[in-house]
Amino acid sequence: MSVELLSYADLAARLKISREAARALARRRRLPRSRSDDGKALVSVDFSELRYTPRPRLGRRAGHAAAPIAASMAEIEAREIEALEIKACKAEIARLEAIAAQYRANFERERERADRLAVELVQAAAETTAANVWAARLEDEVAELRTGRQAGGSVAGQAALRLGRLAASIVKADRAASR
Repeated sequence: MSVELLSYADLAARLKISREAARALARRRRLPRSRSDDGKALVSVDFSELRYTPRPRLGRRAGHAAAPIAASMAEIEAREIEALEIKACKAEIARLEAIAAQYRANFERERERADRLAVELVQAAAETTAANVWAARLEDEVAELRTGRQAGGSVAGQAALRLGRLAASIVKADRAASR
């Protein structure tokens, strides 16, 4: 059991690893450290107990070189798929916007039609009211003619007068309805 005091550089040379790897190993294994007269760190190492085999560097393994390429290819494929999905979404949005524009045009056309129909309905209601007023007036005149005599004239003269008024009212109502 021989304990040796080595600097990190000496330990690295002995184990065939880098100086930083030797320092990390000393820390990990909690090897006792001290300072030399020139200020360098010295590590107490018992090589019979150390049993350390360095791992090959990542850049030296043959399979490792393919891994970043495969990862890069997978990332590129994922981005391409994402780009295709975005294009598909944009196409779907454009299609839906076109459908919405068609529905909007149909809505506007139907709204204009409904407005025209509402105006026509108001006009028809006004004409109906006017016709009802004329019909009521004519019914009143017909009722007066049926009741018979009025004071101050002959029945025939009064009837002819009423009949003339009735004809004039009918013509007037017909003219108003045709407008």
